Amino acid sequence: MKNLAIILTTLIAALPAWAQDYPMTITHKFGTTVIEDTPERVASVDYAGAGDLLALGVQPVAIRYWYGDYENAVWPWAQPLLTTMPEILRGDLNFEQIAATEPDVIIAIWSGIDQNEYEQLSQIAPVVAVPEGVGDYAMAWDDRALLTGRVIGKLAEAEAQITAIRERLAHVAESHPEWDGMTASVAFVTADGPGAYTATDIRPQILASLGFRNPPAVEALAADGAFSVYFSEEALEPLNADMIIWIDADDHFGHVRALATRPFLPAVQDGREVFMGKEITGAFSHATLLSLRRAIDLMVPMFEAALDGNSSTHADDR
Repeated sequence: MKNLAIILTTLIAALPAWAQDYPMTITHKFGTTVIEDTPERVASVDYAGAGDLLALGVQPVAIRYWYGDYENAVWPWAQPLLTTMPEILRGDLNFEQIAATEPDVIIAIWSGIDQNEYEQLSQIAPVVAVPEGVGDYAMAWDDRALLTGRVIGKLAEAEAQITAIRERLAHVAESHPEWDGMTASVAFVTADGPGAYTATDIRPQILASLGFRNPPAVEALAADGAFSVYFSEEALEPLNADMIIWIDADDHFGHVRALATRPFLPAVQDGREVFMGKEITGAFSHATLLSLRRAIDLMVPMFEAALDGNSSTHADDR
């Protein structure tokens, strides 16, 4: 784990200095975008797009609402850094609303936009989309932050913050060698039933930095590129792992406790469950330079309590 962190940090440090030069050409799934000069007005149509921009000292002129009831669609870990009143984009993209902010660049690397939306956005300002071959929401947290930093002229700052977070994750992993190779499922319950995230999702990717593996039974159910899978309430066995993490956006776990077969899972019987409430679920799921700091602070004690061998101890949001 330590060696991997060193290798990744070295690769970032090796990026050529000209990567920050303007005019800048960015290649992505829809073609290429040229950014003539350092953008001053930055709009984001990404879900969770404000986090990396604010971490890098940029006040976005437009951000996209994802979920939560926080002022200006910005969560607690980012709220202190927001000093302006950005335009809040809700629902389907409103191109007139975006155009009214007069952006110099539009960041759309975790947005799910299609070709038609890209073309309409490109009539407003240069658009940076997800790289070719990468799923709409599959770009790793550090790659997102690095690309954002490059686009807005803050590459060095992005590199420094990425390195700090990677080093912290590596330190946590080194402090818990027993976690290396353990399985951890990230589970949820929606109107469609219970499910779990696959290894292509950002949450299991972050857990992998701490040594955890996604359960093979979950991966066996995943279609190509799928970031989540569902199963019936009567067949929760794929969820079983050394640790089961339940995430919830509303601080309500009644629907989890109502799963009739959940008590029969060995991880449940042994007390190896973690219940993540609204704030930590948000921090874990946003996976930005700002939110990851909060997520690490909150997650580690929860994992320690769940895996301490005492089924009666927990430190989560249940």
